[in-house]
Amino acid sequence: MSKLYNYRFVAQIVLEATTPLKTASGKSDFFVDAPVLKDWNGLPMILGTSIAGVLRKSFEEEKANEIFGKDNGSRLLVSNAHLLDENQKLHHTLGIKDKSKFLDKYNNLPIREHTAITHKGVAKEHSKFDEEVVFAGSRFKFELEFLGDKEEDEATWQKILELLNSPLFRLGGGSTKGFGEMQVISCLESSYIIGKDYQDKPSNLNISVGEDRKLSNNDQVCIYKITIKPDSFFSFGAGFGDDEVDDIAVTEEVVRWRDNKGEFSQKQILLPASSLKGALSHRVAFHYNKLKGNFIETITKPIEEYIGENNDAVKFIFGHKKERDNEGDELGQKGKALFSDMFQEFKEDEVKIFDHVKIDRFTGGAIDSALYNEKVMAHKENWNIEIILAKEIDDKDIREAFKLTLDDLCNGLLPLGGKVNRGHGIFEGSWTKEGCENVEK
Repeated sequence: MSKLYNYRFVAQIVLEATTPLKTASGKSDFFVDAPVLKDWNGLPMILGTSIAGVLRKSFEEEKANEIFGKDNGSRLLVSNAHLLDENQKLHHTLGIKDKSKFLDKYNNLPIREHTAITHKGVAKEHSKFDEEVVFAGSRFKFELEFLGDKEEDEATWQKILELLNSPLFRLGGGSTKGFGEMQVISCLESSYIIGKDYQDKPSNLNISVGEDRKLSNNDQVCIYKITIKPDSFFSFGAGFGDDEVDDIAVTEEVVRWRDNKGEFSQKQILLPASSLKGALSHRVAFHYNKLKGNFIETITKPIEEYIGENNDAVKFIFGHKKERDNEGDELGQKGKALFSDMFQEFKEDEVKIFDHVKIDRFTGGAIDSALYNEKVMAHKENWNIEIILAKEIDDKDIREAFKLTLDDLCNGLLPLGGKVNRGHGIFEGSWTKEGCENVEK
């Protein structure tokens, strides 16, 4: 028989997506392979079950079952998180008569083009797909309600709130590929007693109640901090062109908040975490095989066992896809490292157009109809990158392979982005570690 709880811990939470958010609806449509989940007003939303699922994974199984339920119902009630407009108001009732220009922007969300890359660094055949993402800077509001006893469950409630402020807390898909990094903007905390004042709790989240709570977090994480500066030009391709050229660098608008008022920025340069992750994983495999002496003359298994996702170092740091073994057991694991998409403002004079023509290698002349052009970036500002791990890499060879890879990146030996065979994408800089000595190995 389940216990009856008369006490209610309640919090109204505002979260900001500090990187783009990918809350896929699970369906495709005519325009995009993976559209984001939207509410009845056509605005992006986050399901309460998604938030609860991420929180549950942070507890040991016995405690998770006690809070989120197994045989009994969940003691933690999580509402859906709905999008806030530019005035930080919700529109979660059916039908918005006149959407503001701010909300109108969400009718055309950014689309990311992707293609799987082989161990040779080229596109895998029939692997192209695209997906919608929600603008970085978007804010969402939701409510948490925890059924408990005031004295016994206070510590558990505080841990639940602090988990929302953890650097490891991310929502939606692609959390290890740069998406879903969240920041708590506000937490209004209150409490109620059934039969006394619970009936006074507002059901409308536009009515803000409770004491403003500043959340702390005691999570010890290992952070690799990288500062790199482009040597010349670079390009992270959008996968399409514009009315001037055939191929452009990817740029996106982001939401900026000033004095609690939201507005969209001009388009900014995007350094996709997926591009950084792909380059690093390929080089980590190289260094790990070198450290282990896995050379073509000495390996005893097929070469596919030592490259790509099958490489032990790549599996550990970056994860590998789900599959089933011969006994039907599900394999696969999430990556240990968290990356984040990054944005920077740029000026029009920092965009360079290159014209190209394909050359016939026999005659040395231009091939007919082979002219094309591209826009690349000549932006010279530093990029400050953080790679977060829950704990330091304990395997010394994997750790060394990762460090050597970062050295390559910072010494200009590991280019990023597209057109690297033309000299683009060379970066130089330095890297440091923080917090790793305090993290359990």
